[in-house]
Amino acid sequence: MRKISLIGTGYVGLVTGACLAEIGHQVRCLDIDEQKIYNLSKGTIPFYEPGLEDLVKENLENERLLFTTNPSFAFHEADVIYIAVGTPANEDGSSNLEYIFQAANNIATYATGNVIVVTKSTVPVGTNERIREIITMSGLKAEVVSNPEFLREGQAINDTFRGDRIVIGSDNQRAAAIVEEINKPFHVKVIHTDLRSAEMIKYASNAFLATKISFINEISTICEKLGANIEDVAYGMGLDSRIGTQFLKAGIGYGGSCFPKDTKSLVQIAGNVKHKFDLLEAVINVNNKQQVKLVEQALGRFENLQGLNVALLGLSFKPNTDDVRESASIVLANRLIGEGANVAAYDPVAIEKAKSVLPREVHFTKEIAEVLHLADMAIIVTDWDEIKRLPLSIYENMMRTPVIYDGRNCYSIEAVKQHRIEYHSIGRRTVMNLPKKAMVH
Repeated sequence: MRKISLIGTGYVGLVTGACLAEIGHQVRCLDIDEQKIYNLSKGTIPFYEPGLEDLVKENLENERLLFTTNPSFAFHEADVIYIAVGTPANEDGSSNLEYIFQAANNIATYATGNVIVVTKSTVPVGTNERIREIITMSGLKAEVVSNPEFLREGQAINDTFRGDRIVIGSDNQRAAAIVEEINKPFHVKVIHTDLRSAEMIKYASNAFLATKISFINEISTICEKLGANIEDVAYGMGLDSRIGTQFLKAGIGYGGSCFPKDTKSLVQIAGNVKHKFDLLEAVINVNNKQQVKLVEQALGRFENLQGLNVALLGLSFKPNTDDVRESASIVLANRLIGEGANVAAYDPVAIEKAKSVLPREVHFTKEIAEVLHLADMAIIVTDWDEIKRLPLSIYENMMRTPVIYDGRNCYSIEAVKQHRIEYHSIGRRTVMNLPKKAMVH
């Protein structure tokens, strides 16, 4: 058992702290937000992640997890200090390291002895060396370990306990061995690298996954034009063990806090060493176009959207999270409002987060039936189970004109054919089962 301090109680920090406490370590989590720390101390977490609130409450009760705004208390007698603060994007796409260096300065100021610092935050190559410099300038001896996170929102606890790998990057064998020992109870494969390679693994992993998504979305557009079925194509591709089936699901692009930020940051990192990352720039451009694809299709179908009632189904960037950062719903809502449409939006958990980023003209509801009532068209943004299980008869009966633009291919073509619905999806044939009088707005 180790005494661990953790700086930052955002998504990565809170999941990491709770899971380290769960395997027996004493964890003190530090944050400057007094209200957040108060709420966390009562077991109330600031975002939706399945299973996390129960894990936090259980370890608060067992006194293995504590929350504080006091750095002296947080760092007292700590064996290891984790950094898990945000690295938001600057306007040029590079990573803003302000909070990283604030954390390093806090360690330099308040740590009471020589320390091992573990960086969970996603940081550009070379950042951990700078962290070490900042701390050692204070007279402390510090060893820094890069231990990037590979958490999927909505599945973060499972990914911690059943992950594919734990990456430990360090130039000091003793520090690396201690971090490996901390993580041993997870029983996840550990790989050791130098600091810079560990930093690069995180960016390269996310960039590759984003590339797979943009690639299959480009293939889906060609399928639409040729009359092929993207789902059959992706399945046939994925059976090749060199390719694999994951991240070959066509849709309206990637979002969230990682892929958009990390792809842009990697382009900047490459540029800093005078390398133009043409492939990744194309991946980003494809994703940007994909997010507005359904509105472009609707404009082609209706000619204009002025006065149309549009139902947005799903607001988070993926299911099982309330995270709306870089969600296609933001782009779609702004474009629809700009085209003069009346927009009503549904999501089971993300409405409060969405209210702060979607246009004020959007009407929000937690009732699917309400959002579909007298709608002229529906756009499926997030493939929540609640949406995938929704009977097609609901669209047929509730909407003024049951025209569906399915950005996540939630329904099978064969199922749609059994209903009086006009159905547009990604990379598949359009189903035109509306009476002729309903075909034109």
